[in-house]
Amino acid sequence: MSPLLEVCGLFLRLGVTAFGGPAAHIAVMEQECVVRRGWITREQFLDVLGMSNLIPGPTSTELAMHVGWHRAGWTGLIVAGLSFILPSALLVAGLAGIYVELGPVPAFAGLLRAVKPVVVVVVCQALLGLGRGALKSPRVMVVAAGAALAVGAGANEAAVLVAAGLVSMLVSVGGGRVTAGILITVAFAAGLYAEGSENGMALSAVFGYFARTGAAIFGSGYVLFAILRHDLVEQAQWITESQLLDAIAIGQVTPGPVFTAATFIGYILAGPVGALVATVGIFLPAFVFSALSTSLLHRLRNAAGVRDFLDGVNGAAVALIAMVAWALARVAIVDPLTAGVAFVAGWLIWWWRVNSSWVLAGAAVAGVLLG
Repeated sequence: MSPLLEVCGLFLRLGVTAFGGPAAHIAVMEQECVVRRGWITREQFLDVLGMSNLIPGPTSTELAMHVGWHRAGWTGLIVAGLSFILPSALLVAGLAGIYVELGPVPAFAGLLRAVKPVVVVVVCQALLGLGRGALKSPRVMVVAAGAALAVGAGANEAAVLVAAGLVSMLVSVGGGRVTAGILITVAFAAGLYAEGSENGMALSAVFGYFARTGAAIFGSGYVLFAILRHDLVEQAQWITESQLLDAIAIGQVTPGPVFTAATFIGYILAGPVGALVATVGIFLPAFVFSALSTSLLHRLRNAAGVRDFLDGVNGAAVALIAMVAWALARVAIVDPLTAGVAFVAGWLIWWWRVNSSWVLAGAAVAGVLLG
């Protein structure tokens, strides 16, 4: 099978089975692309994860694009992104159609309850592998601890990642590398925030809003949801609070990128075409930034100071994933039943080496049937 078909097949499958949000997606990709298939080394994976964290857009989708580039070149980058996005976008658009015709969808409480404990196990699995590769010196460990404290105190995640890279570089050598660090910081910190929103329901306005948001948002889908609430509920009043909450629920319980909540909102605003326009708008900047950053990373990976910068970013990223795992565990494992689900998932994944994507998919189906 050609590398391009391999990329298409893997990310189509992940687009159908990858539940649990960005942290779980990263964990599954690390297992599939580093451990099982050897498409990319753990060091390269950490580098592209660090780069994906530093550029605007959905981190796990951009990570898929970077891995696709490593496996099958520029065409692989595009195919990986489209393959990961398309199944989720089609599923969310279908659910949005049902929602518009029949009213609010159920809360999917059974599915969420079954999937969340498995997500905790998958994220912890990724932490073991990524931590071994990233936390390779006392300097990086200290930077990672500082990053965790900063985010815990309320600092912006993207700013913390950039600062971690810069601090790592300064501590390592300093001197001429400080200039390189400042340039990198400025390049990746540009456009951190977007202001304002469009008014009206024209397709151009829907596309313009979501494209601008996709080009300027850092962090997880929870950051996106906060921005959507401010812009679309409070300011433009395109949707209601209830509709936003339903979009968030759909984005969380469907596989693939949680940014497909934009697909749901686009359908509410302008039907199927609106769903398409919103989806293209929110994800298009990710393709552009991923292509640019892949080229930049390929050129600069061995340049003076860049290695130290990426070491700091990677250490901070592992610390942030650990914080996500702890936060998820607190809300996911709350009684003997959910603890049992987590135990069984860990037993299947760690002892029997069952693919984590299938464990997540099985938990989702069981949650729907038993919920």
